[in-house]
Amino acid sequence: MSVPNRPRRRPAARALAALTAATACLGLLTACGEDSTAAKDKPAAAGADAPAGFPVSLTNAWGTTEVKKKPVKVATVSDGDTAIALALGIVPVITPDVEDGSKVPEYKQRAIDKLGAGKLKTYDDTDGTAYEAIAAEAPDVILGMNTWEMDADYAKLQPIAPVVTFTDKAHADTLTWQDRLKTAAKALGLSAKADEVIAANEKATADAAAAHPEFKGKTYTYTVVHPEQISFMSYAAQDPGVFEKLGFTKTDKAKNYAPDKNAVSLENLDQLDADVLLVTYPFGDRGVISASELESNKLFQSLNAVKDKHFTVIPSDNSLSSAIAYPDPLSAPWVVEQLTPLLAKAVAGQ
Repeated sequence: MSVPNRPRRRPAARALAALTAATACLGLLTACGEDSTAAKDKPAAAGADAPAGFPVSLTNAWGTTEVKKKPVKVATVSDGDTAIALALGIVPVITPDVEDGSKVPEYKQRAIDKLGAGKLKTYDDTDGTAYEAIAAEAPDVILGMNTWEMDADYAKLQPIAPVVTFTDKAHADTLTWQDRLKTAAKALGLSAKADEVIAANEKATADAAAAHPEFKGKTYTYTVVHPEQISFMSYAAQDPGVFEKLGFTKTDKAKNYAPDKNAVSLENLDQLDADVLLVTYPFGDRGVISASELESNKLFQSLNAVKDKHFTVIPSDNSLSSAIAYPDPLSAPWVVEQLTPLLAKAVAGQ
Protein backbone atom coordinates (compact mmCIF):
# COMPACT_ATOMS: atom_id res chain seq x y z
CA MET A 1 0.00 0.00 0.00
CA SER A 2 1.34 3.39 -0.83
CA VAL A 3 1.18 6.85 0.54
CA PRO A 4 2.85 9.13 -1.92
CA ASN A 5 3.93 12.33 -0.23
CA ARG A 6 5.27 14.65 -2.81
CA PRO A 7 8.46 15.83 -1.14
CA ARG A 8 6.48 14.82 1.94
CA ARG A 9 5.08 18.29 2.26
CA ARG A 10 1.88 19.39 3.93
CA PRO A 11 -1.01 20.20 1.60
CA ALA A 12 -0.68 23.87 0.78
CA ALA A 13 -2.52 25.15 -2.27
CA ARG A 14 0.13 23.98 -4.69
CA ALA A 15 0.32 20.57 -3.01
CA LEU A 16 -3.28 19.75 -3.87
CA ALA A 17 -2.39 16.83 -6.11
CA ALA A 18 -0.03 15.46 -3.51
CA LEU A 19 -2.63 15.32 -0.77
CA THR A 20 -5.09 13.72 -3.14
CA ALA A 21 -2.64 10.90 -3.70
CA ALA A 22 -1.62 10.71 -0.10
CA THR A 23 -5.06 10.42 1.36
CA ALA A 24 -5.90 8.01 -1.44
CA CYS A 25 -3.85 5.47 0.49
CA LEU A 26 -4.71 6.80 3.89
CA GLY A 27 -1.24 7.16 5.24
CA LEU A 28 -3.34 8.29 8.09
CA LEU A 29 -4.34 4.94 9.15
CA THR A 30 -1.21 3.12 8.61
CA ALA A 31 1.81 5.02 8.77
CA CYS A 32 1.42 3.40 5.40
CA GLY A 33 2.14 -0.10 4.57
CA GLU A 34 4.08 -2.32 6.93
CA ASP A 35 6.96 -2.78 4.53
CA SER A 36 9.72 -2.63 7.07
CA THR A 37 12.70 -2.84 4.76
CA ALA A 38 14.68 -0.25 6.64
CA ALA A 39 18.45 -0.05 6.90
CA LYS A 40 19.60 -3.60 6.37
CA ASP A 41 23.10 -2.24 5.87
CA LYS A 42 25.83 -2.81 8.40
CA PRO A 43 28.29 -0.15 9.56
CA ALA A 44 31.56 -0.24 7.71
CA ALA A 45 34.53 -1.30 9.78
CA ALA A 46 35.49 1.64 11.96
CA GLY A 47 39.05 2.89 12.12
CA ALA A 48 40.85 3.32 15.43
CA ASP A 49 40.05 7.06 15.55
CA ALA A 50 36.45 6.81 14.26
CA PRO A 51 33.51 7.54 16.57
CA ALA A 52 31.55 4.50 17.67
CA GLY A 53 29.39 3.20 14.83
CA PHE A 54 31.21 5.16 12.12
CA PRO A 55 31.88 5.03 9.28
CA VAL A 56 28.46 3.79 8.16
CA SER A 57 27.71 2.36 4.74
CA LEU A 58 24.08 2.42 3.57
CA THR A 59 22.93 0.88 0.31
CA ASN A 60 20.25 2.85 -1.50
CA ALA A 61 18.33 2.54 -4.75
CA TRP A 62 20.94 4.63 -6.60
CA GLY A 63 24.16 3.36 -5.07
CA THR A 64 25.85 3.45 -1.68
CA THR A 65 26.02 6.22 0.88
CA GLU A 66 29.15 6.41 3.01
CA VAL A 67 28.93 8.48 6.18
CA LYS A 68 32.47 8.64 7.48
CA LYS A 69 31.84 10.41 10.77
CA LYS A 70 28.93 11.45 12.93
CA PRO A 71 27.14 14.25 11.01
CA VAL A 72 26.65 17.64 12.62
CA LYS A 73 25.17 19.70 9.80
CA VAL A 74 22.05 18.06 8.35
CA ALA A 75 20.05 19.31 5.35
CA THR A 76 16.58 18.05 4.44
CA VAL A 77 14.71 17.87 1.13
CA SER A 78 11.17 17.36 2.42
CA ASP A 79 8.91 18.19 5.33
CA GLY A 80 8.96 14.57 6.44
CA ASP A 81 12.75 14.63 6.54
CA THR A 82 12.65 17.84 8.55
CA ALA A 83 10.32 16.06 10.98
CA ILE A 84 12.83 13.21 11.28
CA ALA A 85 15.68 15.61 12.06
CA LEU A 86 13.65 17.54 14.63
CA ALA A 87 12.37 14.36 16.26
CA LEU A 88 15.97 13.21 16.67
CA GLY A 89 16.92 16.53 18.26
CA ILE A 90 18.65 18.03 15.22
CA VAL A 91 17.96 21.49 13.81
CA PRO A 92 18.54 21.22 10.04
CA VAL A 93 20.90 23.74 8.49
CA ILE A 94 18.36 24.19 5.68
CA THR A 95 14.92 22.80 4.81
CA PRO A 96 12.32 23.32 2.05
CA ASP A 97 9.83 26.11 2.73
CA VAL A 98 6.78 23.85 2.83
CA GLU A 99 4.60 26.27 4.76
CA ASP A 100 4.88 28.94 2.06
CA GLY A 101 4.13 31.69 4.54
CA SER A 102 1.36 29.80 6.33
CA LYS A 103 1.45 29.03 10.04
CA VAL A 104 3.79 26.24 11.09
CA PRO A 105 1.76 23.25 12.38
CA GLU A 106 1.55 23.08 16.17
CA TYR A 107 3.46 19.81 16.56
CA LYS A 108 6.31 21.08 14.39
CA GLN A 109 6.47 24.40 16.21
CA ARG A 110 6.61 22.56 19.53
CA ALA A 111 9.71 20.69 18.39
CA ILE A 112 11.33 23.84 17.01
CA ASP A 113 10.68 25.70 20.27
CA LYS A 114 11.97 22.80 22.35
CA LEU A 115 15.22 22.89 20.43
CA GLY A 116 15.44 26.68 20.71
CA ALA A 117 15.71 26.92 16.94
CA GLY A 118 13.67 30.09 16.43
CA LYS A 119 12.79 30.00 12.75
CA LEU A 120 14.20 27.31 10.48
CA LYS A 121 16.35 28.38 7.56
CA THR A 122 14.50 27.45 4.39
CA TYR A 123 14.83 27.46 0.64
CA ASP A 124 12.09 28.20 -1.89
CA ASP A 125 10.95 24.83 -3.20
CA THR A 126 8.40 26.13 -5.70
CA ASP A 127 10.45 24.66 -8.52
CA GLY A 128 11.69 21.66 -6.58
CA THR A 129 14.86 21.02 -4.62
CA ALA A 130 17.21 24.02 -4.52
CA TYR A 131 20.59 22.34 -4.94
CA GLU A 132 22.66 25.52 -4.78
CA ALA A 133 20.99 26.66 -1.57
CA ILE A 134 21.68 23.28 0.01
CA ALA A 135 25.29 23.27 -1.18
CA ALA A 136 25.83 26.74 0.27
CA GLU A 137 25.17 25.34 3.76
CA ALA A 138 27.89 22.67 3.33
CA PRO A 139 25.90 19.91 5.06
CA ASP A 140 27.57 16.78 6.37
CA VAL A 141 24.60 14.70 5.22
CA ILE A 142 21.34 15.19 3.32
CA LEU A 143 18.17 13.42 4.48
CA GLY A 144 15.94 12.23 1.65
CA MET A 145 13.84 9.49 3.26
CA ASN A 146 10.47 11.10 2.50
CA THR A 147 10.59 12.36 -1.04
CA TRP A 148 9.14 11.39 -4.38
CA GLU A 149 11.81 13.38 -6.16
CA MET A 150 14.92 11.37 -5.34
CA ASP A 151 15.10 9.76 -8.77
CA ALA A 152 15.76 13.21 -10.21
CA ASP A 153 17.56 14.63 -7.17
CA TYR A 154 20.09 11.97 -6.24
CA ALA A 155 22.68 12.66 -8.93
CA LYS A 156 22.66 16.38 -8.09
CA LEU A 157 22.62 15.98 -4.32
CA GLN A 158 25.23 13.23 -4.01
CA PRO A 159 28.19 15.49 -4.96
CA ILE A 160 27.13 17.93 -2.22
CA ALA A 161 27.03 15.45 0.69
CA PRO A 162 26.14 11.83 1.44
CA VAL A 163 22.43 11.29 0.71
CA VAL A 164 20.45 9.13 3.12
CA THR A 165 17.51 7.63 1.26
CA PHE A 166 15.58 4.40 0.72
CA THR A 167 16.94 1.11 -0.57
CA ASP A 168 14.26 0.60 -3.22
CA LYS A 169 12.42 3.20 -5.30
CA ALA A 170 9.12 1.61 -4.30
CA HIS A 171 9.88 2.55 -0.70
CA ALA A 172 9.12 6.17 -1.49
CA ASP A 173 5.53 5.03 -1.06
CA THR A 174 5.64 2.00 1.21
CA LEU A 175 7.99 2.58 4.14
CA THR A 176 6.46 3.36 7.51
CA TRP A 177 7.52 6.54 9.24
CA GLN A 178 9.17 4.31 11.82
CA ASP A 179 11.39 2.69 9.20
CA ARG A 180 12.26 6.04 7.64
CA LEU A 181 13.23 7.31 11.07
CA LYS A 182 15.36 4.27 11.85
CA THR A 183 17.31 4.46 8.60
CA ALA A 184 18.01 8.17 9.02
CA ALA A 185 18.95 7.65 12.66
CA LYS A 186 21.46 4.98 11.73
CA ALA A 187 23.24 7.40 9.40
CA LEU A 188 23.21 10.06 12.11
CA GLY A 189 24.43 7.81 14.91
CA LEU A 190 21.12 8.25 16.76
CA SER A 191 19.51 4.82 16.64
CA ALA A 192 18.82 4.79 20.38
CA LYS A 193 17.04 8.13 20.10
CA ALA A 194 14.90 6.79 17.24
CA ASP A 195 13.86 3.85 19.41
CA GLU A 196 12.87 6.31 22.14
CA VAL A 197 10.73 8.33 19.72
CA ILE A 198 8.94 5.23 18.45
CA ALA A 199 8.36 3.90 21.97
CA ALA A 200 6.96 7.26 23.11
CA ASN A 201 4.51 7.28 20.21
CA GLU A 202 3.40 3.72 20.91
CA LYS A 203 2.89 4.59 24.57
CA ALA A 204 0.83 7.69 23.70
CA THR A 205 -1.46 5.58 21.52
CA ALA A 206 -1.72 2.74 24.03
CA ASP A 207 -2.45 5.17 26.86
CA ALA A 208 -5.22 6.85 24.85
CA ALA A 209 -6.78 3.48 24.02
CA ALA A 210 -6.64 2.43 27.68
CA ALA A 211 -8.27 5.69 28.72
CA HIS A 212 -11.14 5.11 26.29
CA PRO A 213 -12.31 1.50 26.56
CA GLU A 214 -15.55 2.61 24.89
CA PHE A 215 -13.65 2.72 21.58
CA LYS A 216 -12.96 -1.01 21.57
CA GLY A 217 -14.93 -2.86 18.90
CA LYS A 218 -16.77 0.18 17.56
CA THR A 219 -16.93 0.24 13.78
CA TYR A 220 -15.83 3.34 11.92
CA THR A 221 -15.79 4.78 8.45
CA TYR A 222 -13.33 7.46 7.44
CA THR A 223 -14.12 9.38 4.29
CA VAL A 224 -12.32 12.21 2.52
CA VAL A 225 -14.01 14.63 0.13
CA HIS A 226 -11.53 14.93 -2.72
CA PRO A 227 -11.80 17.22 -5.74
CA GLU A 228 -12.82 14.28 -7.93
CA GLN A 229 -14.87 12.13 -5.56
CA ILE A 230 -16.05 11.24 -2.10
CA SER A 231 -13.55 8.61 -1.01
CA PHE A 232 -14.11 5.62 1.29
CA MET A 233 -10.72 5.59 2.98
CA SER A 234 -11.09 2.84 5.59
CA TYR A 235 -11.29 0.09 2.97
CA ALA A 236 -10.61 -3.56 3.79
CA ALA A 237 -7.04 -3.69 2.51
CA GLN A 238 -6.07 -0.62 4.50
CA ASP A 239 -3.59 -1.62 7.16
CA PRO A 240 -4.46 -0.99 10.81
CA GLY A 241 -3.35 2.42 11.96
CA VAL A 242 -4.26 5.11 14.43
CA PHE A 243 -8.03 4.48 14.51
CA GLU A 244 -7.63 0.76 14.90
CA LYS A 245 -4.79 1.06 17.39
CA LEU A 246 -7.22 3.11 19.45
CA GLY A 247 -9.66 0.18 19.38
CA PHE A 248 -11.94 0.79 16.39
CA THR A 249 -12.64 -1.76 13.64
CA LYS A 250 -13.62 -1.48 9.98
CA THR A 251 -17.21 -1.96 8.90
CA ASP A 252 -18.38 -4.92 6.83
CA LYS A 253 -18.83 -2.47 3.95
CA ALA A 254 -15.08 -1.93 3.87
CA LYS A 255 -14.76 -5.10 1.77
CA ASN A 256 -16.51 -3.29 -1.08
CA TYR A 257 -13.64 -0.83 -1.43
CA ALA A 258 -9.95 -0.89 -2.28
CA PRO A 259 -7.13 1.60 -2.95
CA ASP A 260 -8.09 1.81 -6.63
CA LYS A 261 -11.83 1.46 -6.00
CA ASN A 262 -12.87 3.81 -3.25
CA ALA A 263 -15.31 6.31 -4.79
CA VAL A 264 -18.70 6.67 -3.12
CA SER A 265 -21.54 8.13 -5.19
CA LEU A 266 -24.32 10.22 -3.71
CA GLU A 267 -26.69 7.34 -4.44
CA ASN A 268 -24.56 5.05 -2.26
CA LEU A 269 -23.94 7.23 0.77
CA ASP A 270 -25.46 4.48 2.91
CA GLN A 271 -22.13 2.70 2.44
CA LEU A 272 -20.60 5.20 4.86
CA ASP A 273 -22.73 4.20 7.84
CA ALA A 274 -20.94 2.86 10.92
CA ASP A 275 -20.93 3.15 14.69
CA VAL A 276 -18.80 6.24 14.12
CA LEU A 277 -18.60 8.22 10.86
CA LEU A 278 -15.65 10.54 10.29
CA VAL A 279 -15.47 12.94 7.34
CA THR A 280 -12.86 15.50 6.37
CA TYR A 281 -12.88 18.27 3.77
CA PRO A 282 -9.18 19.07 3.24
CA PHE A 283 -9.81 20.78 -0.09
CA GLY A 284 -12.53 23.12 1.13
CA ASP A 285 -14.57 24.54 -1.72
CA ARG A 286 -12.39 22.63 -4.19
CA GLY A 287 -13.90 19.34 -3.07
CA VAL A 288 -16.34 17.55 -5.34
CA ILE A 289 -19.12 18.53 -2.93
CA SER A 290 -19.26 21.15 -0.19
CA ALA A 291 -19.68 20.28 3.46
CA SER A 292 -23.12 21.88 3.59
CA GLU A 293 -24.28 20.04 0.47
CA LEU A 294 -23.12 16.66 1.72
CA GLU A 295 -24.42 17.08 5.24
CA SER A 296 -27.82 18.32 4.06
CA ASN A 297 -28.21 15.41 1.65
CA LYS A 298 -31.28 13.39 2.68
CA LEU A 299 -29.59 10.03 2.31
CA PHE A 300 -26.62 11.24 4.34
CA GLN A 301 -28.96 12.55 7.04
CA SER A 302 -30.71 9.17 7.15
CA LEU A 303 -27.53 7.34 8.20
CA ASN A 304 -27.73 5.99 11.74
CA ALA A 305 -24.38 7.57 12.58
CA VAL A 306 -25.68 10.98 11.55
CA LYS A 307 -29.14 10.65 13.13
CA ASP A 308 -27.67 9.47 16.43
CA LYS A 309 -24.92 12.11 16.43
CA HIS A 310 -22.09 9.60 16.02
CA PHE A 311 -20.75 11.69 13.15
CA THR A 312 -17.89 14.17 13.34
CA VAL A 313 -15.77 16.24 10.98
CA ILE A 314 -12.01 15.90 11.20
CA PRO A 315 -10.72 19.47 10.89
CA SER A 316 -8.25 20.47 8.23
CA ASP A 317 -7.59 24.06 9.27
CA ASN A 318 -5.40 22.97 12.20
CA SER A 319 -3.45 20.49 10.03
CA LEU A 320 -5.08 17.43 11.64
CA SER A 321 -6.43 15.89 8.44
CA SER A 322 -3.11 16.37 6.66
CA ALA A 323 -1.16 15.05 9.65
CA ILE A 324 -3.35 11.95 9.55
CA ALA A 325 -2.58 11.55 5.85
CA TYR A 326 1.14 12.29 6.25
CA PRO A 327 2.32 10.49 9.40
CA ASP A 328 5.77 11.36 10.68
CA PRO A 329 7.66 11.20 13.98
CA LEU A 330 6.41 14.63 15.08
CA SER A 331 2.81 14.47 13.97
CA ALA A 332 1.95 10.90 15.04
CA PRO A 333 1.60 11.51 18.81
CA TRP A 334 -0.07 14.88 18.18
CA VAL A 335 -2.65 13.16 15.97
CA VAL A 336 -3.58 10.89 18.88
CA GLU A 337 -3.78 13.89 21.20
CA GLN A 338 -6.07 15.83 18.85
CA LEU A 339 -8.11 12.91 17.54
CA THR A 340 -8.99 11.20 20.82
CA PRO A 341 -11.45 13.84 22.16
CA LEU A 342 -13.18 14.03 18.77
CA LEU A 343 -13.63 10.28 18.73
CA ALA A 344 -14.85 10.25 22.33
CA LYS A 345 -17.57 12.77 21.51
CA ALA A 346 -18.59 10.84 18.40
CA VAL A 347 -18.87 7.57 20.31
CA ALA A 348 -20.89 9.29 23.03
CA GLY A 349 -23.21 10.90 20.47
CA GLN A 350 -22.42 14.41 21.62
